[in-house]
Amino acid sequence: MAQRDLNPFPGSDDNKRYLTYSRYLKQRFGGKVFKVPLNLGLSCPNRDGAKGTGGCIFCSAAAGGEFAGDPRQDIREQFDEIRRMMHKKWETGLYIPYFQAGSNTYGDTARLREIFTRAAGFENAVGLSVATRADCIDAEKADMLAELSGKTYLTVELGLQSIHDETARLCNRCHSYADFLEGFGLLRERGINVCVHIINGLPGETREMMLQTAETVGRLGVHAVKIHLLHILRGTKLAQMYGRGEFKAMEQDEYVDLVCDQLERLPQDVIIERVTGDGARNELIAPLWSLKKFCVMNSIDKELYRRGSWQGILYKK
Repeated sequence: MAQRDLNPFPGSDDNKRYLTYSRYLKQRFGGKVFKVPLNLGLSCPNRDGAKGTGGCIFCSAAAGGEFAGDPRQDIREQFDEIRRMMHKKWETGLYIPYFQAGSNTYGDTARLREIFTRAAGFENAVGLSVATRADCIDAEKADMLAELSGKTYLTVELGLQSIHDETARLCNRCHSYADFLEGFGLLRERGINVCVHIINGLPGETREMMLQTAETVGRLGVHAVKIHLLHILRGTKLAQMYGRGEFKAMEQDEYVDLVCDQLERLPQDVIIERVTGDGARNELIAPLWSLKKFCVMNSIDKELYRRGSWQGILYKK
C-alpha cells in the first residue's frame, strides 16, 4: 500500500500531514512554482528612527534578505540572475517574485505600485509575494495592494513573530499585537491573502506562549503561516544576549515536538509555507542543527506519523 493511502490528512498526495506551500501551488497552477527573492533596499521604522533604531534583536544587517537579490541592481536584473541560479536545481517552473528584504510597504505608494505591477508582469510569473510589517500598512497601501490582488495571486507576508507584547518589547519590534491587528484588518477587509510569520524560541517565551501564538493566528482567518526557528546570527543584539547566557537555543527534539503541536492546532486549510527556516551558514551561531534543514523537516513528518496525527486535528474555532 502506498504511503499516501495510509495518510489520514485530507487531500494529501504525498507523505506530508500538513498543507505544504509547494503542494498548494502545484494544485493551483498545475506545476512547479518557486519564489524568486528580490530586494528593494527598503528599511523599517524600527531601524531608521521613525519608531526605534537598531532593528529587531534577531535581524541581521541584511534585514532578512541574505538570500535575496542585490538592491543596487534593477529588479529585473535581480529576477533574471536568481532565476538562473534556481534553474540549476529545477529545469522548468513558474515564478512568484518575492519582495523579501526589509519592509516592502515602507515607501512611496506610487513607486511601490509601479515596481510591484512590473514584477507581476514578468514572463511566467503567476503571483506576487510582498513581505512587510503590519504597522507599515495604511488605507492607501491596502488599496494599492487590493488593486494588485485583483490582477494576480498576491500574498502579503506580515512578520508577527509573537502575539505577546512583552516579547515584542524585548525584541525591539516597536509595535504591539493591537498594532498588528489593525494593519492585518486593513488587508483582510479587502480580501487580500495574508501569510503570518511566527518564530519559535524567542527569549523569555515558554512553550505555552509559543502554542498560544500559533492557536491565536489560526483563528484570524489567515491564508498561510510561516513557522520559523529562531536563528542566532553574528553581529546581532541577540548574539550578544546568547553569548552572555541570557537564554538558550532550542534543541532539535524540543523544536520538532513544538511544531507538531502547533500544526495540530492550525486549521487544515491554512497553507504552511515553512516549518523551519534557513540561516546563512557563515552567519549562524546557533542552533547549528538547523543547518540540516531536511533532517528537521523529516523529523516533523516522522513525529506526526508516530502520533497518528495531522494538521488541524486539535483545531478549535
